[in-house]
Amino acid sequence: MANIAKIRTYPSTNLFPGGLFNDFFNRSIADFVGSDALVSQPAINVVETNADFRLEVAAPGFDKQDFVLNVENDSLTISAKRAENQETSDERFTRREFRFESFQRTFKLPQTVNQDAVKAVYENGILKVTLPKREDSKAVSKTIAIG
Repeated sequence: MANIAKIRTYPSTNLFPGGLFNDFFNRSIADFVGSDALVSQPAINVVETNADFRLEVAAPGFDKQDFVLNVENDSLTISAKRAENQETSDERFTRREFRFESFQRTFKLPQTVNQDAVKAVYENGILKVTLPKREDSKAVSKTIAIG
């Protein structure tokens, strides 16, 4: 008797409505070339605590000197540029590859941010920006008696 492989199927879920998941992974590589939305905008996490706001920018492959952070007019602008130029020469051919990546994101800062104390660190492909809150705006926790 021949071995018959069993194929297990799973019912569709609504986790990715409209077939977004399938549409994304069934695309040709040509669909991605030149797409600014996929190439030039890194993923950013924003977290608020009682003491500060924290931004985490996923930007692997950059060096810390590639970034420029600017606080002006109650806005934070994060930008980065990186260029690579590789050349290989042989007796019969020369191959050159150029690569350029850049992005820029601007965030409107809340009035509670101490703009003079903004700090940033780049490690392991993540740019971590800390936006401390002003002392007079930090949240105070207290229990209120009901009268």
